[in-house]
Amino acid sequence: MVTARKNPVLRQPDADVLAALMVLVEAAGGTTKRRPLVLGLCGAQGSGKSTLAAGLVDAARARGLAATALSLDDLYLTRAKRAVLAREVHPLLATRGVPGTHAVALGRDLLARLDAGQAIRLPRFDKASDDRAPQAGWEDAGPLDLLVFEGWCVGAVAQEDAALADPVNALEAEEDRDARWRSWVNARLASDYRDLFARIDALVLLAAPGFDVVAQWRLEQEQGGAAVMDAEQIARFVQHYERLTRHILAEMPGRADLVVRLDRHRNPLTIVSRSS
Repeated sequence: MVTARKNPVLRQPDADVLAALMVLVEAAGGTTKRRPLVLGLCGAQGSGKSTLAAGLVDAARARGLAATALSLDDLYLTRAKRAVLAREVHPLLATRGVPGTHAVALGRDLLARLDAGQAIRLPRFDKASDDRAPQAGWEDAGPLDLLVFEGWCVGAVAQEDAALADPVNALEAEEDRDARWRSWVNARLASDYRDLFARIDALVLLAAPGFDVVAQWRLEQEQGGAAVMDAEQIARFVQHYERLTRHILAEMPGRADLVVRLDRHRNPLTIVSRSS
């Protein structure tokens, strides 16, 4: 049990969580594997994934490991490619975020090259322009001992088809009445994303207390940086994520290697390892 404290915007990773992650890295063979250890870090928007990933990379490097982080966000398809999906599949696919709006083949290629001991260039996505950043701004990495692969749906699995029938919010009810969008997204999660996530060696979930906090967390995230969206835009934006976020919170704790349950201020309440 971890004592909770009010902390509206996390700036540093929690020491207890960071220590638990380092134990997981060592237990999973992060210091002995011939290929890089890939640690998947899943959590709702604004839950502190990026802060924790950066802290874990620093801690690993302090122990002599070659480590870096890759965000699923940085694998987003270009704006032009998402526009094609919006025309050919469903208009909601113009908005980045859900499975099907990432360059999964690029992610698999990067992981394959790391497994081969090669150096790579990690892509970057510019959320201000809603487009992939020019390659001049990409980061050189590798060969690696540890890759922290973080993202809001990293490691997620598809829902049963029957679960897609009823809308979970106004966005689905009004703009996906025939369930075509959510069914297409779910099919991507069951196919190419499943193959991408299969490379994860250890999976960690930062579990929000419920989906109701996500819009506020996302707003605080915007206010803590270069704000791109206002509260009304965020309220619509997070509806794209609601279905899968709720599914992750219900399903993933039963199989994740480490589950960190957070309060509404993002403080850890419990840290539970599957091996404990």
